[in-house]
Amino acid sequence: MIAEFEQLGQLGADLTELRLDYIGRSVDLRRLLAKRHTPVLITCRRREDGGRWDRTEGERLMILRSAIASGVEFVDLEEDIAGNIPRYGSTKRIVSLHNFDETPDNLPEIHSRLAKLDADIVKIATMANSFNDCVRMMELVQQSKIPTIGLCMGEIGMVTRILGLRLGAPLTYCALSTERKLAPGQLSFHQMKDLYRTKAINAQTRIFGVVADPVAQSHSPLIHNTGFVHHGLNACYLPFRVPEQDLDLFMDWCRQTGVSGLSVTIPHKEAMLKLVTEAESAAVEIGALNTVVFRPTGTVAYNTDYRAAMDCLIAALRTQNAARNVTRCDEDLLVGRDVLLLGAGGVAKAIGYGVKQRGALVTVTSRTEQRGMELADSLQGRFVPWSERHSLTPGILVNCSPLGMHPDVDSTPFKIERGFSPDTIVFDTVYNPENTVLIKSAKSAGCMHISGLDMFVRQAAYQYKLFTGQEAPSALLRETIKKATSPVNF
Repeated sequence: MIAEFEQLGQLGADLTELRLDYIGRSVDLRRLLAKRHTPVLITCRRREDGGRWDRTEGERLMILRSAIASGVEFVDLEEDIAGNIPRYGSTKRIVSLHNFDETPDNLPEIHSRLAKLDADIVKIATMANSFNDCVRMMELVQQSKIPTIGLCMGEIGMVTRILGLRLGAPLTYCALSTERKLAPGQLSFHQMKDLYRTKAINAQTRIFGVVADPVAQSHSPLIHNTGFVHHGLNACYLPFRVPEQDLDLFMDWCRQTGVSGLSVTIPHKEAMLKLVTEAESAAVEIGALNTVVFRPTGTVAYNTDYRAAMDCLIAALRTQNAARNVTRCDEDLLVGRDVLLLGAGGVAKAIGYGVKQRGALVTVTSRTEQRGMELADSLQGRFVPWSERHSLTPGILVNCSPLGMHPDVDSTPFKIERGFSPDTIVFDTVYNPENTVLIKSAKSAGCMHISGLDMFVRQAAYQYKLFTGQEAPSALLRETIKKATSPVNF
């Protein structure tokens, strides 16, 4: 703990919480505080409060009183003990309550109760089971007259940790690293400081984000925040995990909060289309969006997946024709080509729409047979059961399913044998990892291949232009995402 305390001081932490309940031996408080690399918050949490303290309550209270006597900057006191530990010296009192199961309906009542226990700061940390839990918690922080830390735990609650300071919280919490998380949904020091630049978020900061369920695996925050820093923009891009039943409420919150734009991904690409006021023709025809821009006149939907995928395919077909010494205009490159779509979700709809518009012959196969048949019918193509997919030898094979995505990196949606036609173009929309099993097998078979990383950067660049009006630094974004998805970083 002493070594990590020093490390955090070197990294630039403003305040360090020392969790004494994580020390398995007798606590030597004098040694621990001999050199303070940052101001200190002392916490010693019981097991019933989510901590690890397994010795007597008398010993715990003695340690907390000793910490106050030593003049630490902050001490965390649970509601039931705050009244028994008097104020002393300059140490500020954080009076806290933790609920790892839910976010109670009576947050204002709980807050009032804690504030009356001679609190300098009230801390309420609860489990978020809906986005409405986050909304209620953020409203509590913003409206409180006494400094208040309001955190919702879990992946749904990540936004409350990032926006806490902007809402008026005196501090927010993070972990030393992703391996050192002490609470569900807690972000690392690096993520809070460098990725989201939490301290720089102010009332003028434009807020963007990705809405998904789940969302933690998304690299969209890395891509867009890298671009914002590159252009010196006062903007931040956040992860929003929103269950489908909360989408209406979430969109209302976005409008009230002044969110400027959203990337939309699994499983909301289709449902979100019903919640916007205007949509480009491609998004309407596809029946799915992946981008929402908030404007004074309303919310406008776009589908940049479609544009990015077509850019990738046209570039590959140009290269293929150049190698054959064949010249064709871009509009004719897909005419008559057999395209097999693996999957029937939002990405499959976007790519299917694009290739159909350009004259391709589309076949759909999906593990969800009904969705696959509906997509094939809308594209005037044919449907093949998932179990029969390997009987096909298409000219262009496109994986639109999540099979092969990290962490399930050993899976593949299609087994390409060495006898597969080298003329086939294999396109995997999965970008993490870049070299999926499908892409590796395509390389082994001598097929031309397109990685999902290429499509991901292209669609993000289109979104970035819609969000900011500026051209995305695509080379920088590509380098950033390649490094983030490299196997050495897993």
